[in-house]
Amino acid sequence: MKGSVIVWPLLAMTALPKPALLPQDTIPAATADAGRGNQLRTVVIDPGHGGKDPGCMTSRNRESRIVLKIALQLAKKIKTDMPEVRVILTRASDHFVDLAERAAIANRNRADLFISIHVNAHPKSKTLHGTETYTLGLHKTEGNLEVARRENAVILKEENYEQKYKGFNPNSPLAHIMLANYQHAFMASSINFAEKVERSFKYSAERRSHGVKQAGFVVLWRTTMPSVLVETGYLTNPDEERYLASAEGQDAISTSLFKAFASYKSEIETAN
Repeated sequence: MKGSVIVWPLLAMTALPKPALLPQDTIPAATADAGRGNQLRTVVIDPGHGGKDPGCMTSRNRESRIVLKIALQLAKKIKTDMPEVRVILTRASDHFVDLAERAAIANRNRADLFISIHVNAHPKSKTLHGTETYTLGLHKTEGNLEVARRENAVILKEENYEQKYKGFNPNSPLAHIMLANYQHAFMASSINFAEKVERSFKYSAERRSHGVKQAGFVVLWRTTMPSVLVETGYLTNPDEERYLASAEGQDAISTSLFKAFASYKSEIETAN
């Protein structure tokens, strides 16, 4: 049985009723899921930013393009090693997708896990480096709030964002704190997977891990499954920028994410 990789090109932003399937993806999801119990059936991989929203930038690199390459590699690794898992990408090219639509893609496909991949930045430091993985939750430090504020600011590029996000103002610290109070039933599982991601970065890729953190990200708020946002490194650090933009670095990062995914999948399916 072939694995299912579902890609969401620019048409996903229109009224397209179903995802565009790759040629080999011909087995209906209902058939593929039959008799599988409470296994991890579907994962949605979200390359952050894209198109008119490049994310963090330097003179040589854009966050949107780096994370897309990492996401595509992660999708391929899962698909190759675990053909029974449906892998869905919120975008498969450098185009813009609303934050609400990214979460909606995961919800419509009843995903069991949502992984949003990003690159970090620090405007006042060229030496800060390492990874950190976020779950939706309370802001514990001003730094967490600043990361959430930066990532959520993308909604200002969306049409009718005030109506779409019920008056949420990405420039308001109070709005982010209120958003972060949306604790839900998937928090423990989200933290569990986030811990596995950071452990994998530290021991598999020998990266500096800043640990698991909590903040109010709009893209996580709207998902109805365990969800994390992964900051894979700092584009504002010249050494780390070279690493993130390199084939070797992207392979190491995607491999670390794959190992965390495999460990999480094994754990929950054994428990079931």
